[in-house]
Amino acid sequence: MAQPPFSLDIPARMPLLSLRGWSVLAAAVLLVCAGVPVCALVVPAGHPLHLSAYALTLVGKIMCYALAALALDLVWGYCGILSLGHGLFFALGGYAMGMYLMRAIGHDGVYQSDLPDFMVFLDWKELPWFWHGTGHFAWAALLVVLVPGVLAWLFGFFAFRSRVKGVYLSIITQAMTYAAMLLFFRNETGFGGNNGFTDFKRILGFPIAAVSTRTVLFVATFIALVLAFIACRAIVTSKFGRVVTAIRDAEARVMFSGYSPLGYKLFVWTFSAVLCGIAGALYVPQVGIINPGEMSPGNSIEMAVWVAVGGRGTLAGPIIGAFLVNGAKTVLTAWVPEYWLFVLGAVFVLVTLFLPNGVLGLLRGRSGWSVRPAVDGRADAGAGEPAVTPPAGDHA
Repeated sequence: MAQPPFSLDIPARMPLLSLRGWSVLAAAVLLVCAGVPVCALVVPAGHPLHLSAYALTLVGKIMCYALAALALDLVWGYCGILSLGHGLFFALGGYAMGMYLMRAIGHDGVYQSDLPDFMVFLDWKELPWFWHGTGHFAWAALLVVLVPGVLAWLFGFFAFRSRVKGVYLSIITQAMTYAAMLLFFRNETGFGGNNGFTDFKRILGFPIAAVSTRTVLFVATFIALVLAFIACRAIVTSKFGRVVTAIRDAEARVMFSGYSPLGYKLFVWTFSAVLCGIAGALYVPQVGIINPGEMSPGNSIEMAVWVAVGGRGTLAGPIIGAFLVNGAKTVLTAWVPEYWLFVLGAVFVLVTLFLPNGVLGLLRGRSGWSVRPAVDGRADAGAGEPAVTPPAGDHA
């Protein structure tokens, strides 16, 4: 019987999390779900433990960014696909939720009409067909998943089937989000044009500006981040995830072993887009606005910076990177707003040159832990990663 030119050695499923990992995660969930409501709603203002509405909004927003960074790490760190268009999926999820929030304003708008204010201003007489059903939260939530998911699947199917990869794929994803941004800037598309959606009043019948509502949104965002982390961890530690990592390291050898990379890459790409859409949907009610600027190519590049700073191919690293970069952004844009972009660019260059494994890699290296070097596209042998091995006698 003829032996295949290469064989793919897939190790058994790795543990999802260690006992210590589960303990830390459970403690964090308990602390946030029980502590944040108490600090925001019970502890009086002026007390050191009091959480203001501003603090809830700021940290909640950064957690949405962390969820988007986690999604990007899944495709870049583990599948080797550098997307510079994930900001589009983030914005599409935000627009889907924004449509519901605009419909929820009802007659409390400036023009006291059944139509959103911007449609009345533009002299529209009825809702566009794609707005129908958006007055229901369940339909809007479904759109949050379907719109970025379907778009990602269609794009990925044709791109991956054509074997577009590397810098060419990155450029195409950036062109896609830029084209979408220009489209959404147009008033006739029905998405509010340059101003987008804003001035939200309520969500699920509750005042959106109330501290209690902000607290619930904060906790919901944290839970979504935790669940997304567990889901991504389950994927990358499974045999499916091992094949995905092998595709990143040696796609040609994976194909020679009888695997079709298309299905694996398409699933990871689509799932990542859905996570970004969910992040965008949680972002909009907390910041109170969504406009085409969220689709700016610069936003997608920032996501890549978060992942690189934290450490790609680690899942936890991008979450850390999102908090570090956006925390610094909050401070620096208040102190020296005109120099923030220069600082961001310098950080990306320095991390690329001196911290190829990111902050998490540096911390693990100092503590004696090992970190898989994913930056050069190859995994550390023996770390439970899939190995693509030639048959006996082949030393290529």
